[in-house]
Amino acid sequence: MLTACSRCGPLRELLLAVLVIPLLLDAPCVFAGQPDSLPTIRLIATGGTISSRPGGRLTAEQLIESIPFLDRYAVSEAEQFDNVASSMLTLDQWLKLSRRVNELLSGRPDLTGIVVTTGTDTLEETAYFLHLTVRSDKPVVVVGSMRPPQSLSYDGAANLLQGFRVAADDASRGKGVLVVLNNEINSAREVSKTNTQSLQAFYAPGYGVLGQVDTDRVSYYRRTERRHTASSEFDVTSIERLPRVDVLLSYQDAPGDLIRRAVEAGAAGIVVAGAGAGSVSRKQHEAIEAVSHAGTPVVVTSRTGRGRVLTERQVRRQVTPGQGSLTAQRIGGEDLSPVKARILLMLALAVTTDLREVQRMFTEY
Repeated sequence: MLTACSRCGPLRELLLAVLVIPLLLDAPCVFAGQPDSLPTIRLIATGGTISSRPGGRLTAEQLIESIPFLDRYAVSEAEQFDNVASSMLTLDQWLKLSRRVNELLSGRPDLTGIVVTTGTDTLEETAYFLHLTVRSDKPVVVVGSMRPPQSLSYDGAANLLQGFRVAADDASRGKGVLVVLNNEINSAREVSKTNTQSLQAFYAPGYGVLGQVDTDRVSYYRRTERRHTASSEFDVTSIERLPRVDVLLSYQDAPGDLIRRAVEAGAAGIVVAGAGAGSVSRKQHEAIEAVSHAGTPVVVTSRTGRGRVLTERQVRRQVTPGQGSLTAQRIGGEDLSPVKARILLMLALAVTTDLREVQRMFTEY
């Protein structure tokens, strides 16, 4: 037994160094997992504010290098898919991105999950497309940042670390594509960008977060019940090109000619962001009647940001006395935002033109 003694103090310190330090060196760290036991997460970078700096953009490798303490949570891999503003991504690139994610998740049993970076302006759209087309229950997490790397309050590194932690967590499996920013986990189906500048920009109106990324662990509180990812019927390997679908806004006395012109210009489907529970102007109603009877599907959503637009395809609206009613074939967009309804309609029209099938998809997804 070692005892306190002023004369043997140096000897005691020497014994402690000989006996204890080797044990500490061999002991596993309670904060970091061992490299061979940590989950493997692949970063696929597409660009956006998170990588945008003066004179050039951060690469996928540089983004990983910016993440503090990442090696405590995952073995990281980097892949540069593109490096552009999110608004510059095309539908063809969406298809290629989804195919690449599916290829990795199905062909790499050792891969636990994927983190995708993109710009926040259209992040909710890219995330929802992957939510519908990635056919795996492995975690796919979409991350961005509200401020660029040269900013004093750059949030990209923190969001990336949180995204990697969520993708590495077993509880994230089967929850669909997830959006992680500012310590919050949201479903790609429900979340929208709701602020132009604030760090607290992403919110799921009417539903709230799925979970939280805290310092000690990843916590989940709920899950989305609509079909997605592994249960999705949309197979991007059989879709060569997404059909054109346009989004038009309804407002007081809005003209209907824009709906007709969109179809004439090549739109295979139309999404209308209606007022309230899907109301449109009389002129728009007449245009919807005309193009839908001619075979162009029209999905009506709400511009309010919350609530369902009913799934009835046959809608009647009373006009002036003696003139009866107007009827128009339309598809209820449920609670999807107009831009997300566009994505689902594009995928639906890539596989069917049956309006009953399209309505079923809006009900299930």
